Amino acid sequence: MAKSALEIVALVLSLIGLIGAAASTGMPMWRVTAFIGENIIVMEIRYEGLWMNCFRQANIRMQCKVYDSLLALSPDLQAARGLMCASVALGGIGLLVSLIGMQCTSCIVNNDRAKRVVLIIAGCLILMACICVLIPVSWTGHVIIRDFYNPLLIDAQRRELGEALYIGWVASAFLFAGGCVFTCCNIQNEDKEPERYMYSKNSDYSVYTPQPFQHPQPLQPQQLVLIPRSEPHPVLSRHPSIAYSYPSRYPSVRSGGVAYL
Repeated sequence: MAKSALEIVALVLSLIGLIGAAASTGMPMWRVTAFIGENIIVMEIRYEGLWMNCFRQANIRMQCKVYDSLLALSPDLQAARGLMCASVALGGIGLLVSLIGMQCTSCIVNNDRAKRVVLIIAGCLILMACICVLIPVSWTGHVIIRDFYNPLLIDAQRRELGEALYIGWVASAFLFAGGCVFTCCNIQNEDKEPERYMYSKNSDYSVYTPQPFQHPQPLQPQQLVLIPRSEPHPVLSRHPSIAYSYPSRYPSVRSGGVAYL
């Protein structure tokens, strides 16, 4: 019961992380115009994302334009495109695989080992999705912070960390938690050996003391019990008998009240 609850918790965490990673991939708020010095009130805000850049004028209307060329982008954005798409794909496949091996599903019947192996594979896929989210988000954040403190750049060229980066960091945390729950719980059950009964060396025990052998005493004559013996009665029959009786050569001997034939 507890294992099923952990699997459901891991599934919910992984699903939240996958939604966050997909949202961060599609949002254009990776780089935002920085407000520095006298540029506190501006009429135009610029957003730069993985697929497009947008302009918002006076917080009223936003206009977006898709990038004309992939090669014109910076290396961090080029790598971020592929890694974020890979993270969404890996997270989705990991969730589908986890549904096959969960205890509450009947896809695999009467095979607990196969269920554990499937959940371990699902956990590894989700952890790989977490890494694919964490690398581009952290790389882009590092580039933004580096350019912000670069004295060679003017204020108009400096950018701030956008909302998509924070969503990506949170999504990677959820994916990491879900993948660890799927993997660690099932690895522990996989390595667990069957229970064996072993005797402890420190347990108290008593040594059996052999008793001297006692010979059985012979029965006394007064202990003998006489069992009456019923004499056979002759049975009359209409048919002639073919059994013949002959007198015994050995007379009966009586000794001690017991008859021996």
